[in-house]
Amino acid sequence: MKDLFSRNVPGTTEILQKSCIGIAGCGGLGSNAAIALVRSGAGNLIIVDYDIVEESNLNRQQFFYSDTGKKKVEALSFYLKAINPRVNVISHDCEITPQNVAALFGSADLLVEAFDRAERKKWLIESWSRAFPNKPIICGNGLSGVGHIEDLKITKIGNIYFCGDGKTDMSMGLCAPRVAIVANMEACMAIEVLVNSYK
Repeated sequence: MKDLFSRNVPGTTEILQKSCIGIAGCGGLGSNAAIALVRSGAGNLIIVDYDIVEESNLNRQQFFYSDTGKKKVEALSFYLKAINPRVNVISHDCEITPQNVAALFGSADLLVEAFDRAERKKWLIESWSRAFPNKPIICGNGLSGVGHIEDLKITKIGNIYFCGDGKTDMSMGLCAPRVAIVANMEACMAIEVLVNSYK
């Protein structure tokens, strides 16, 4: 296992190994971000989702046809441990609500928001910021459609980071490259925040 992270940026692996990252949702954003984080050396993840894998998810989420009908948290945990058997994955097969955010993710150093709908994103940000005003939350905000990747950016407001174009919505449809770009922006921002917190 010593070679697994041998190509990482020097000094990042040690920090990521001891950090804990929460991921709220295991769909297009959450599954892609989780894979990227584990490949980067994240040692502890809390993943939460109540949904099952459906065929319509496969155009953008890190699952396979053989996973259809399985719980997303179970399938994603399997793939994360297939990448790194030593990763500590705490999975909760339940719906996230404003009332249980703190209990589910209280031990996380930061939260990656990976919801689909704008109204759910809003209350998650509010609930997290109220419970943990000093802990960052990294959000996906505008990832639908095709092309215009030059519009994707990261905006910071306090401890809230928004990744995306800030304007597109799900009515435009979703394609794998654009979803994955925003998910990886979230993962990259999570790594940057954690690494900088130790400087």
